[in-house]
Amino acid sequence: MSSEDILSQSPPPADARISYGSDPNQFGDLRVPNGRGPHPLALVIHGGFWRAKYDLGHAGHMCAALARAGIATLNVEFRRVGNAGGGWPGSFRDIQAAYGCLPTLAKQYPVDATRVTVVGHSAGGHLALMSAVHQPSLRGVLALAPVSDLRKAWELHLSNDAVVEFLGETPSHVPDRYAEASPAELSIRSPQVIIHGTHDDTVPVEMSRSYVETKRKRNENVRLIELDCGHFEPIDPSSSSWPAVQQAALELLKP
Repeated sequence: MSSEDILSQSPPPADARISYGSDPNQFGDLRVPNGRGPHPLALVIHGGFWRAKYDLGHAGHMCAALARAGIATLNVEFRRVGNAGGGWPGSFRDIQAAYGCLPTLAKQYPVDATRVTVVGHSAGGHLALMSAVHQPSLRGVLALAPVSDLRKAWELHLSNDAVVEFLGETPSHVPDRYAEASPAELSIRSPQVIIHGTHDDTVPVEMSRSYVETKRKRNENVRLIELDCGHFEPIDPSSSSWPAVQQAALELLKP
């Protein structure tokens, strides 16, 4: 099976579905490890270039794998381009709202709302990095093949100008919107681990290399792990790339 096939494979079932808002897309699938807890928690944000045609299902595989490794996961769905209220800033506001429900979640399930990381893939990696911009108390952020620089995403015309759909216009028309929504242009205090495949033909690894170089010049705590793989292997627990992803998550959440 190719790792891209994970997009169409049904994931293991979640333990609970948690609503964090009134919109049908404002929910998350919770998976809790065996054992008493409280368990560290990863807020997981799926990719799909912010578009409604892609949902949280495919991210359930890595969420289940992280739960088996001892990390509780909340796989977050959110309003996307094509949904009412999706795009910028609605999609990101949904992620913030999901994060805001974690203390309440910890009262009902054996999860530790003080040991939290955000894990995101592709466009979800963008939203994960943006979460770290606004939530400095995070243990860290793990971004897998992230769309970390929205101006570069426009210059490269990634996925038929998906960033224009997300932000509503090109950088020349709404420069302030790109400035407020692009992690490459903002400050992050939390540790950042970026994992990117060197054969990624969806989001090129050069974007992460440039991002990390920029962030290091600003003295941010950022690390780049390059893997010999493409775009989807980092979210595929059956791939040879997965152990590096799991280990990075465990290190960010260690006591």
